Amino acid sequence: MNALPDDKTGLIERTAGGGGRFRVGENGVRAIFSTADEVVDFICYDGRTDAVVKSRMGYPATYPLEPARIDRPVRAVLMDLDGTSVRSENFWIWIIEQTTAQLLGDPGFKLEAEDGPFVSGHSVSEHLQHCIRKYCPDRTVEEARAIYFRTTRCEMQAIEEGRGRPDAFTPSPGLKEFLLALKERGIRVGVVSSGLYEKAWPELVSAFDALGMGEPTDFYDAIVTAGFPIRKGQAGTLGELEAKPHPWLYAEAARVGLGIDFADRHRVVGIEDSGAGVVAIRLAGFAVIGMAGGNIEQSGTRCLLHHYCAGFGEVLTIIDGPP
Repeated sequence: MNALPDDKTGLIERTAGGGGRFRVGENGVRAIFSTADEVVDFICYDGRTDAVVKSRMGYPATYPLEPARIDRPVRAVLMDLDGTSVRSENFWIWIIEQTTAQLLGDPGFKLEAEDGPFVSGHSVSEHLQHCIRKYCPDRTVEEARAIYFRTTRCEMQAIEEGRGRPDAFTPSPGLKEFLLALKERGIRVGVVSSGLYEKAWPELVSAFDALGMGEPTDFYDAIVTAGFPIRKGQAGTLGELEAKPHPWLYAEAARVGLGIDFADRHRVVGIEDSGAGVVAIRLAGFAVIGMAGGNIEQSGTRCLLHHYCAGFGEVLTIIDGPP
């Protein structure tokens, strides 16, 4: 069964893909489609589709795109952090913008609107590599990372001291009610972020403080981030090369964090607002509910969704299914 939808609106038909390794009409390839942000190529054969996830860091990977559906009762919901659970995307994009401005020596630098899909939803290094290639090709991602983390530490300290951006981390409307409703139904809940731990954890704590919900670790059944950055003199965990749109963070949350076997994946639902996250959930084998307000439309991945919702109330209705 071919897992790509019949309606491929938003995808771009190609004659070649995967960096030229696949061509329509050769070796059984029937068709090739790319996401609008050109991050993923779908290679279609008779009865199957493979997804080639490209990499600005030089490490592409190929995955099978498995069919996905929602079987009820739903056992688990996996939720994205930035943009879906917490409104923080503008803050982190601003950090990327500030980093690029410092690389250029131009305090007035601004990202362009079309940069959106490339500076949100992926890993820090992928975001920075995009900006380097487009705006300052004479600089390196290592230089950019040093500036990024220095800027991040300063801004996070300012927030903790009450003098930072007051709108940096805001819980999404209806988040508390939605999370409590899931727990009332006996549905397990995981949160999954491509952000490194030092970014993601303060967001969760800030959101739960604002909602009066206590410790995030007491509520969530699984919390998965991209881990810790590799720095001189410190041990790190490799998370940036396998972050969204790769499936591993979502697969880790479901299989290891929640103990749900791949054979039971149709009782797991993922919720995302970014194109990279949509692809990550689908490649992990789960159905996706998309949230409006992110870059799903811009990235061309809406056709990969099972549903597209404006708020958590709609999501809960879908999870519950027909009465």
